[in-house]
Amino acid sequence: MKEKIWQIPYVRPAPTQALRELGCPPLLALLLAARGVESREAAASLLYGGSETLHDPLLMKGMPAGAERLRRAVEAGETVAVYGDYDVDGITSTCLLTEYLRSRGLCCIPYIPDRDEEGYGLNRAAVEALRAQDVSLLITVDCGITAREEALYAASLGIDVIITDHHECGGAGLPEAAAVIDPKQEGDAYPNPYLAGVGVALKLACACEGAAEPVLERYADLVAVGTVADVMPLVGENRYLVRRGLEKLAKDPCPGMAAMLREAGIDEKKISAASIGFGLAPRLNAAGRLGQTEIALRLLLSRDPDTAADCAAELCRLNRQRQSIETEIWQEANDLLAGQTPTEPIVLSGEHWHQGVIGIAASRLAEQYSLPAIMICLNGDVGKGSCRSYGGFNLYEALSACSEHLIGFGGHSLAAGLNIRRDKLEDFRAALCAYYREHRPQPQPEVQCELLIADPALLSLDNIRALDLLEPCGSGNPRPVMCLSGVTLESMSAVGGGKHLRLRVRLRGESFDGIFFSHTAEELGLREGMAVDLAFTPQLNEFRGQTTVQLLVSAARPHEPDELCGALLSGQSGVLWAAAPWTPARADFVRVWRSVEAEGFALAADTPGVLAQRPSGMEPERFCLCLAVLREAGLLSGEGPLYGAAAASIDGKADLEATAIMRALRQ
Repeated sequence: MKEKIWQIPYVRPAPTQALRELGCPPLLALLLAARGVESREAAASLLYGGSETLHDPLLMKGMPAGAERLRRAVEAGETVAVYGDYDVDGITSTCLLTEYLRSRGLCCIPYIPDRDEEGYGLNRAAVEALRAQDVSLLITVDCGITAREEALYAASLGIDVIITDHHECGGAGLPEAAAVIDPKQEGDAYPNPYLAGVGVALKLACACEGAAEPVLERYADLVAVGTVADVMPLVGENRYLVRRGLEKLAKDPCPGMAAMLREAGIDEKKISAASIGFGLAPRLNAAGRLGQTEIALRLLLSRDPDTAADCAAELCRLNRQRQSIETEIWQEANDLLAGQTPTEPIVLSGEHWHQGVIGIAASRLAEQYSLPAIMICLNGDVGKGSCRSYGGFNLYEALSACSEHLIGFGGHSLAAGLNIRRDKLEDFRAALCAYYREHRPQPQPEVQCELLIADPALLSLDNIRALDLLEPCGSGNPRPVMCLSGVTLESMSAVGGGKHLRLRVRLRGESFDGIFFSHTAEELGLREGMAVDLAFTPQLNEFRGQTTVQLLVSAARPHEPDELCGALLSGQSGVLWAAAPWTPARADFVRVWRSVEAEGFALAADTPGVLAQRPSGMEPERFCLCLAVLREAGLLSGEGPLYGAAAASIDGKADLEATAIMRALRQ
């Protein structure tokens, strides 16, 4: 298994007085400080923000014109089409506006193109088919910001177009339409540029209605699902929208959402953003990936519980099929690598790979090998590819540099799609690898911890309960990842048929249980009794009427002391709190002094060398603390870093407990 780079914050964040005045419990206050939340206002908005975080939709460029055109359609009883995308954001956007316009008495036709036959966005054939159904107003959701030619063609057929979108507008010019509504367009004054497509659709409905609350009350569940699935930042207005949606999902979901929650086995009382991201979204996405979005539309638009239940069961079946296809493609991709460990971008092609699923398989390969991955589905002389980045490598710029070998491409820095001729595959692979060698990103930490836990009291039941105030968690406001460093692994056992690992660790006399899914002790190199580092998210576990703290482990390794020891040897006082679990006792100083006192003794010139000089059985951190205290007491020579220091003499007896280091450690 590839060793991961860890980032552990050894310098403790300092909560401001404002956070203390707000009454934040200690663990929550430390996390907010680590995230740069300092003021009372910022903390209150994050934790308790309500309807005051909503912005006036008419601030959005193009919204006044769009709302006015929509009102005219309502007054005239026009036939309207809502044209969406086949992902979750597009599906929920389509259903929201369709439901709203039908509630206003209109004939509203939802339309989502077939992923394989029509591709992304507006197309002429679809516009013609809608015009044949007497559509006079077409509203795009989540897919129209580049539809310049298609919008002109619709206008030539007598169809007005309202473009609603949330993607980057680019520099090629916007479509000519009755209204173009996108908070990312140039000159837009809307305060939240990070709305999902369903958020922009909601705002159009609110502007048409002339009020936000009645619209949000009816469609908050759709807004929450689309926003979370599209990985929009859950801060400010988005955070409130998702929070309202979670409340609706728990108390009064539409029949389709209620059926999906039941079919997915999600407890409505414990619904969270994670439930959406890992439970609802993949099932809705499966419809689009496998070309059956009509099932998702029927689910979310149905008022009949029996019809909704049938649709939910079918979506779950499709999701299982998607998982099976994905696994087959992933296994075939690994076979193509023939047991090699690639060191440059992975570019693979297959004849019969499913176009709607290869993107997930590419993501899986990128994570597996810590490299950008491109998987191409070949059909005759042409192939369509899905690209996924890794480690900060900018895919869009890379594809731009290699564009002479491509028919076309699009996307952004982290994910993209491309079209390529079969005979250009090898040239493209060589060009991409050459570009990667020139622009290889610096290794980034794969395990990033926000907070080091050195005091077991921080993991109390009350402190963990207080973390619920951070919900909903997601992009821009992630679930907190904490770290235990150098704790003793008391016990571990395989569970779930050997697939998962249950473990128990001890920190300063307190023991904590943890669960690490999809990992084994052997692959991690762990054994009972050793010192380990854990990255985890704390959670409450209820079992047989008892509530305990459980560590949901996301990474584990044998303890690595070099970074903290290097900081101690360099004289960084800000890391002393992290070393507090290794506070030395008098006997420890005696052992270290006896080795230092030996004739000709001097500390090595680097951290590994110093640690090799420690007495047998003494923890590295405890040894380094002893050296730092001895230096402060004058018993070791020199100033600055401890490297190279030797024994020194002083007049009288050294009072080690009176040193600033020991006082800080005792505190």
